[in-house]
Amino acid sequence: MKKLSINEWDEADRPREKLERLGAQALSNAELLAILIGSGSRDESAVDLMKRVLADCNNNLNTLGKMGIPDLAGGRYKGLGPAKAITVLAACELGKRRQIEKAEERRHLNSADAIYEYMHPIMQDLDTEEAWILLLNQNYKLIKSIRLSHGGITETAVDVRVIMKQALLNNATAVVLCHNHPSGNCHPSGNDDKITKHISQACETMRIHFLDHLIITDGRYYSYSEEGRL
Repeated sequence: MKKLSINEWDEADRPREKLERLGAQALSNAELLAILIGSGSRDESAVDLMKRVLADCNNNLNTLGKMGIPDLAGGRYKGLGPAKAITVLAACELGKRRQIEKAEERRHLNSADAIYEYMHPIMQDLDTEEAWILLLNQNYKLIKSIRLSHGGITETAVDVRVIMKQALLNNATAVVLCHNHPSGNCHPSGNDDKITKHISQACETMRIHFLDHLIITDGRYYSYSEEGRL
């Protein structure tokens, strides 16, 4: 019976597509390693090849990481040459180093002052308006900061749908909108009030906390939350 290559598998079963759809945690060790090596041999798919390699390591990634390039690329595993062996061992080393390192401390942005201190270095020298969204977890720690738009001297576009999409994709429970006023006047415009209202309504519908909207200038800020307007 002809051995199917990964490209001939149903799309739902292909490792790359599966990772994109379900996340890396849904894949087996062999599937993750198959993504790294890219292809197997004429007789064996990349997944089957890595299943065999792992079986020889008692299905233990630590044992795999202790193998040398000659062990993997010495001809025992058809389709696994020096370049692929190096890729596998590099991945094992990265995994080991990740275990050693401490998790990065997320920035705590639970106040207008903290948000300003974080965003001011980014915005202080801009000569045009930019809008940024800060995505936070339930403890108001930063998940991700995203530049939404880069606009003109007096205004920049903010798409509420993009904000909601990014918040949902990143599992954010709170969001902050920040934009700068190059003029140095931090007082909100009518358009600023309008977009604040639209984001507030969208967040209420999606049960996401709209923590604040900050207008940032060099040395000052305006907080909708501190002004009691949220």
